[in-house]
Amino acid sequence: MRLAASDIRELNLLKHYRIIRKWACRNNDLNDADLELLIYLDCMEFFTKKDFEIGVYSYSWDNRRWNRLLKQDWIKVWRHRNRTTQKYHIYKVSFKGKQLISRIYRIMLGEEDINTGRRNKIINGDTYTDKVMTKAIYNVNKDKNR
Repeated sequence: MRLAASDIRELNLLKHYRIIRKWACRNNDLNDADLELLIYLDCMEFFTKKDFEIGVYSYSWDNRRWNRLLKQDWIKVWRHRNRTTQKYHIYKVSFKGKQLISRIYRIMLGEEDINTGRRNKIINGDTYTDKVMTKAIYNVNKDKNR
């Protein structure tokens, strides 16, 4: 069965996307482009550096992004090249990345709430923006029709 635009609208899937994305980025030291790129790459399952470069075209330029995502364990090498039969590495989103993306999906579907404990950096309310986001997070958690 194929989903229609009205089906996605009825799910209210994107209703709180901005708040959820901001929470995920802030608590995992990612920027918006990094997170959305990880979601794009996760949909591919396995990818090469060339696939990564194609995916980056729609985001702001950051020539350190690839190395940062590898170093911070968001991307893992799935198969190493051996210079004879495999000409290049094949990568995949790491377990850590897959867990974060799955959690975002569960929150968007209303199966899980955004953490409001002390581990959530936004809840500490250090800045005015954090205080506004905290209120928005509580509103997302209260909305059971998401």
